Amino acid sequence: MYEPIRTKSVHTPAGAADFPHRSREEELDIQLAGHLAALLAVTDELRGLEPSADLDTAAERLAGQVARLRGGRPPVRTSQGLHEPRLISLHERAHALAGRALVVAASRADTAAAILAAERMDAHGAAGARELAPH
Repeated sequence: MYEPIRTKSVHTPAGAADFPHRSREEELDIQLAGHLAALLAVTDELRGLEPSADLDTAAERLAGQVARLRGGRPPVRTSQGLHEPRLISLHERAHALAGRALVVAASRADTAAAILAAERMDAHGAAGARELAPH
């Protein structure tokens, strides 16, 4: 009934076909790696303020996931504190970052990253509640 379109759209910029595009999966990998790397930075900062075996393990697992998503390139890490030293705000920030990572991991069906993000949400939620409780 209709004749197929044989010419390029006037809305397509010249040379657009030559421009390298990333797939949705590649974009989600980049986004998830960014969220996990930010969570790793906050985790490292928390480790400096309140060292624990749980945070050490979480940091190594996060670094492994970031490296996996970045094609084997390990994340850049610092040993000094980066932001405010208040534990409650750091746990809140880590909880929020883990939540963002969980959403992206779920949308790309990355079970390992989703489980890690959910575990970190639980841990930082519990740690934030402990800090808020009267001593």
